[in-house]
Amino acid sequence: MMSESLKPLQGWRVLVPRGGPWGHGIAADLRAIGALPVVAPLINFAPTEDAEALVFALDRLASGSFDWLTVMSATTVDVLLAHQASVPLTTRIAAVGETTAAALVLAGYKVDLVPHEDNSAEGLLAEMKQFEEAGASLRILTLRSEIAKSILTPGLVKRGHTVESVIAYRTIGVPIDPSVKADVAAGLMQALLITSGSVAEQIQLQLGAVPESTIVACIGPVTAQDARSYGLRVDLVAQEGSASSLIEALIETAKHTPDR
Repeated sequence: MMSESLKPLQGWRVLVPRGGPWGHGIAADLRAIGALPVVAPLINFAPTEDAEALVFALDRLASGSFDWLTVMSATTVDVLLAHQASVPLTTRIAAVGETTAAALVLAGYKVDLVPHEDNSAEGLLAEMKQFEEAGASLRILTLRSEIAKSILTPGLVKRGHTVESVIAYRTIGVPIDPSVKADVAAGLMQALLITSGSVAEQIQLQLGAVPESTIVACIGPVTAQDARSYGLRVDLVAQEGSASSLIEALIETAKHTPDR
């Protein structure tokens, strides 16, 4: 058992901006290494406003109408489960990153492709090319958030494929607890996690400038880019888009900032 003195984030207060299984899972991992996570969801997910289009697409997916299904987030996996979506063995599944792939496997779906390095729409677009045959047009269903950037679909269409892009869910902001907001403003958080562009936007809107004493940690390069686009300072970037990589980056930073 790890002793108190050996826990690398002992006493660190870390803002976890998401609830649900992911948020509480990373909070448990942080507690195991001595941190004091504060789970304060800044975003939540709501059903698509066009449920009929989603159901129609999932019915066609089950019937084998698509060669590929692209899944852009773990939240999309929750939508698949909620609809008890069936994916035939003839349909390949591409996950945008390791976290999404793990959620798919846990839900009982197979995963045929995960980008090796770039866990983003751009990375997925690049890696799907290896499965394309000259002159062949693939039928692809991509499930996405309402606010997802238009990168994957236009790229695949440009390469001659038939793509049906369907909104699986909406991302909405959640007002942060006033006491947590006050603690952030007072510099009482040693670190603040940014797990997506949506979270970055809410941090900027609800919290404003983050004190210099608080480490702003992004889950991957794409999220870091989004955070900067919203005017946020970025202090560290996890090499991979996963909770474990984010924690590893925090631990490495903690080694060089013992006074926090």
